[in-house]
Amino acid sequence: MKLTTLIGEPWADYGLIDSGNGRKLERYGRFRFVRPEPQAMWAPQSDDWKADAEFVPGADEDGGGRWHYTGQVPRDGWPLHWDAVTFTAQTTPFRHLGFFPDMAPVWTWMRERVANKADAECLNLFGYTGVGTLAMASQGVKMVHVDASKKSVEAAKGNALLSGLADAPIRWMIDDAAKFAAREVRRGRRYDGILLDPPKYGRGPGGEVWKLEEGLPGLIADCRHLLDAESRFLFLTVYAVRMSALAIGELLNQALGDLGGTIEAGELAVREEARGLALPTAIWARWSR
Repeated sequence: MKLTTLIGEPWADYGLIDSGNGRKLERYGRFRFVRPEPQAMWAPQSDDWKADAEFVPGADEDGGGRWHYTGQVPRDGWPLHWDAVTFTAQTTPFRHLGFFPDMAPVWTWMRERVANKADAECLNLFGYTGVGTLAMASQGVKMVHVDASKKSVEAAKGNALLSGLADAPIRWMIDDAAKFAAREVRRGRRYDGILLDPPKYGRGPGGEVWKLEEGLPGLIADCRHLLDAESRFLFLTVYAVRMSALAIGELLNQALGDLGGTIEAGELAVREEARGLALPTAIWARWSR
């Protein structure tokens, strides 16, 4: 199996400025933020970091903490752009800012997979605030966007409005992703591509409990039934778990190997502007044809 690193490069509205000593300094539009980053084990280029806010984690290693502000950061968010997509960045209680910039090379890769397929339709499970959905919809791809959080889906709809895509062919679903996928299998549905970004732990709108290690194999099996001989891709990302890229690559190989095509796995990373080093952020596996 081919192991690859996908590196997100800086763009106009986002960049990893510097990193080290377990922290990272990033720019999101005109604002700068410091956040914890355990993978940044090296020394930073500069010890003089000027930021508008810093997320200070709590004692709970699985989450918690709060933002400390020194600048005039709009608490209700501010607009950012990636290609033709406009979306709202915002400080959240979960230490991130409403989207995942390391996914930018994934958005580009998915677009390329269906660029020459008329009437392509793709599924975004655990779709969050919808930047990945809108990256595809802006290219004319029909999308089904699924997230258990009503707040996240409403934020995604707001981003669609900002992007001029309010009338794009997107089905917005507030639903448990695993249950939705299983129902789609029973309905005999199929997709040209599937993006999965499952959390380590979560709850569905009906209180359904999601645990990644327990739920992922069954979800991948259902996704296999939503792909056929005309499908183009499945992309899986995994954050913040003790799991290897090779393991999830082999999971896809077992579940999707009969489709032919290529199975790959590796790491996501972001390019630091100061020195050009790559800061790892997540692991991934993908199938494509």
